[in-house]
Amino acid sequence: MKLLSSRILPGAIFRIALGLAVVILAGCATVGPDYVPPRTTAPPAWNTPLQGGLTVEANPPGLAAWWKTLNDPELSKLIERAVARNRDLKKAEARVREARARRGLSKAGLYPTLDASGSASRSRGSADIGPTATTDLFSAGLDASWEIDLFGGVRRSVEAADADLQAAGEDLRDTLVSLLAEVGLNYVDLRTGQARLAVTEASLKSQEETHRLALWRFQAGLGDDLAVQQARYNLENTRAQIPTLRTAISEAKNRLAVLLGEAPGAVHAELSKPEPVPSLPPEVAIGVPADLLRQRPDVRRAERQLAAQTARIGVATAELYPKLTLSGAIGLQALTFGGLFNAANATSSGSSGLTWRVFDAGAIRKNIEIQSALQEQSLIAYESAVLAALEEAENAILAYAQEQRRRQSLAEATRSAQAAAELAEIKYRAGLIDFTTVLEAERSLLSFRDQLAQSDGAIVTNLVKLYKALGGGWTALNPGEKEMSANGAKS
Repeated sequence: MKLLSSRILPGAIFRIALGLAVVILAGCATVGPDYVPPRTTAPPAWNTPLQGGLTVEANPPGLAAWWKTLNDPELSKLIERAVARNRDLKKAEARVREARARRGLSKAGLYPTLDASGSASRSRGSADIGPTATTDLFSAGLDASWEIDLFGGVRRSVEAADADLQAAGEDLRDTLVSLLAEVGLNYVDLRTGQARLAVTEASLKSQEETHRLALWRFQAGLGDDLAVQQARYNLENTRAQIPTLRTAISEAKNRLAVLLGEAPGAVHAELSKPEPVPSLPPEVAIGVPADLLRQRPDVRRAERQLAAQTARIGVATAELYPKLTLSGAIGLQALTFGGLFNAANATSSGSSGLTWRVFDAGAIRKNIEIQSALQEQSLIAYESAVLAALEEAENAILAYAQEQRRRQSLAEATRSAQAAAELAEIKYRAGLIDFTTVLEAERSLLSFRDQLAQSDGAIVTNLVKLYKALGGGWTALNPGEKEMSANGAKS
């Protein structure tokens, strides 16, 4: 409903009205709730006892570049390439630029709009009605309009856009954390697969010797065909594992290539030489739970999303109140083009209008309820993100320590299995035992060697997962992205 509309002829009166509008704007109220960050009480200490070199010391630089603690130059090179080329990371960077542009779009609502116009027309009257003279009309002017943000609806939208921009930045960092962890995990899978393949091929050579021994004893009349066939199926069973391992190795290489933003097969040549699984650092500084919540980008993103949604309640609430609009125009009108340059042909006008929606069947209040319910959901999502972060970290701490204990037992078992296999072969050659004992000893040795190789990889895998759970790597941004983030924080 329009409550007030007036035409104001030039200059001084309109300028007075504009000045009053500025004064009114300076004293405007901002409706809706002010954002208060949620209180989050982190546990004072980890529930899982710290073992296996884990300490509560804080080491932000080490966490930021966690892959360097593994002392593997090849992994470091892959990490650098992934940060520079990964497609998901580039998409996240584009989302930051989108959020920055949306913030600028919201902020534009605080300022007036100005339109320029110009026209030229020619008219001729009818001979039956009146004079038939031809008339020209030229005009040029500027039109301005400004909706005064009396109750802070636009300011709340800018506040929401600010929080959305910050949330997009945290989403970029979360994408980076996941990317670095994925590169590390697939690299460890590759090296673990190569180690397992080496174990299997070494066992295959040993079992070929055993098969030749059983065959020789059978041909010499010292053994039976049963031992030959047992040696044969044990040999072929081991050989059958090799294609599966080679497939897993190739899949890990292909996945690494895609993470680096390259086509599958692009890194096969450079990663073809088997290398050991990266070594563990003597100590891993993980800090305390409170450090975790400050470092996790997904937790910070959820908090920023809550702030944005709180501001949107104010945007919806502002619709309950009146809106004041100021508009004005200045221009020139003349019967000739040259007359446009004569100050005497200047024109001006101004108007102000106040509108207030008095009935909409409760639509505005329902929208406020919707935004409030979304804020409640955002708060719950933030609380869930905190709990999920703590759970992931606790599980990673436990898995890292327990796998080291498992590896110690497997190493002892492997040494015993190696000794048992050697004794069994000696006794079989001497005819003191049957081939079944040799067969069982070889199977056990291969199994323990394979499990030990897997455990070596699992320890490093669990360490990478622990670094990811702690939010490690989110500061490893390239220089261009760092500049982009800094500009976003200033704007």
